[in-house]
Amino acid sequence: MSFTAADLLERTAARIPDFGGAEIHPIERGGSSRRFFRVRSGRRTVILVHDPGEKEENRHYAAAASFLILYGVPVPKVMAASPGEGLLWLEDLGERDLWTFRNEPWERRRTLYESALRGVAKLHLISPKACADAGVELQKGFDETLYLWEQEYFAEHCLGGLFSLSRGSRDSLLGDHAMEALRRGLAARPTHLVHRDFQSQNILIRGEEACFIDFQGMRLGLPEYDLASLLCDPYVTVPVPEVERLLGCYREIRSGLGHPVRVDYPRIFWQCAVQRLMQALGAYGNLSLHCGKPAFRSHVTPALLRLKEALSRLHPDDRLDVLADLVKDLPL
Repeated sequence: MSFTAADLLERTAARIPDFGGAEIHPIERGGSSRRFFRVRSGRRTVILVHDPGEKEENRHYAAAASFLILYGVPVPKVMAASPGEGLLWLEDLGERDLWTFRNEPWERRRTLYESALRGVAKLHLISPKACADAGVELQKGFDETLYLWEQEYFAEHCLGGLFSLSRGSRDSLLGDHAMEALRRGLAARPTHLVHRDFQSQNILIRGEEACFIDFQGMRLGLPEYDLASLLCDPYVTVPVPEVERLLGCYREIRSGLGHPVRVDYPRIFWQCAVQRLMQALGAYGNLSLHCGKPAFRSHVTPALLRLKEALSRLHPDDRLDVLADLVKDLPL
């Protein structure tokens, strides 16, 4: 279903009291098929989302938001919804995301990252039973099949699509015993609720506090995957010493909440970083080559640099030599 600006303003006025005579302005948001608008009436604003229905998970945004708020997770309030039309009105948390601060001094940024870690720790500690009891529909959890899909996505759209590596090279990578061990090992670990796409453009900054969006893909997985999405984000550079410091910060937060992390937590973090960066590189290839979004090609070089760094940080028993050899000579 398509809407004109006038249609959207009419529906906003009908669902939110005293929102007549408003203005509407489109907001560009990454690789999503959804359309975002800021609707302004006097000094009041609201975010309007139009979902064309291409992804089933987007239908669960409103229910997920209301659920997360109950557990103190910082997400926008749902102001109104029209599910049949794919329309959702959300609290406006402002225009600044964590990415906006990418060029600020690290001393300024550190407090924002720490705020994000405090918020996501609350999400990670919500029990699956609580989700089930509240009727919250989670997406298919991380398992060996999903980790394999991410690796295949990387091989097809990044190695093959962007860099024209042969099918034989790609198949050898996916069949490598160390790659199999990576996905099998991650899948064997205890799972928690995770955001799934916890990167800088999905973290809005209101005042000095981090608030989360695009959490409708949340599922059971590893907290370290969320942390890797944030701290090894290709969109923003976090110096490795600060990555280590923030990993320590998250450890302290979890201990303070009575749920300490496991002893091998940093080791699993770097494994998740490799896995997540492969997924991101696959997405950049697919979006730039097949979805009419060539701007995503610019993120490939920083993502490859992060991937090389993560590979160098792996525990000796977790080394991925075949992958490291493939990516070391890719043109940046």
